[in-house]
Amino acid sequence: MHPNPAFRKRSEAEALDFASARGFGIITAKGPDGPLASHVPFLLADGRAEGHFVRSTALARALAKGPLDALLIVSGPDGYISPDWYGEADKVPTWNYLAVHLRGTLRLAPEIDMRGHVDRLSARFEHALLPKTPWTSAKMDQDLMARMMRTIVPWELSVTGVESTFKFNQNRGAKAREGAAAALAAGGTPGMETASLAALMRAADDEH
Repeated sequence: MHPNPAFRKRSEAEALDFASARGFGIITAKGPDGPLASHVPFLLADGRAEGHFVRSTALARALAKGPLDALLIVSGPDGYISPDWYGEADKVPTWNYLAVHLRGTLRLAPEIDMRGHVDRLSARFEHALLPKTPWTSAKMDQDLMARMMRTIVPWELSVTGVESTFKFNQNRGAKAREGAAAALAAGGTPGMETASLAALMRAADDEH
C-alpha cells in the first residue's frame, strides 16, 4: 500500500465494497517452499471471502495441511501518468491505481456445500449480464458436473485486516488532475482500464 496519506483516506467500507464488486483477485500465502499465489474469482460478505481452487494447485495442497495466513490482493484500474499532462513544471512520472488488500486466515471449507458455492459464484457474475438468461449448473449434464466438481476444493478467508490505496492524483490540484485524466480518457496510454481510471480521478475530492 502507498504510504502517502492522501491516497489512504477511503473507509474500510469503501474498500470492501470495491473488492466485493470486483470479485477477482490474487490470493497469496507462504508455502513450505516459498510464496504461493492463485488468481481467483471470489464472493465477499460479512468479513468472509469464499472461492475455490483446482484441487491439484500448490495452495490447495498446502491448505490440506492446515490454515495459512494469507493476503487477497484486488486490483482496479491503473495507468501511467506523464508529468507533461499536469501543465506544471518540475514534476515526475507516476502510476495511478486502485488496490485493496484483504488479510486473514485462509482455510479449506467443507466440501459438503461445494455445489452451493459454485451456484452462488456463477449467479453473482451472471446477474451482471442481464437481460441474458442466466447460466446455471442445472443446464449441465449432472454426471459431468459431478466429475468436474471433484476437481476443485472450496476455500474461505476470514478477513482480519483491510488496507487500500486509491491513488488518483489527490496530491495535485484540480487542474493538474484534470489534465492527466483527459490524457487517460483519450486512450492509447500504458495501463489497464484507463478510461475508468480517468473517471475515478475526476470524481476524486481535491484533498491536497
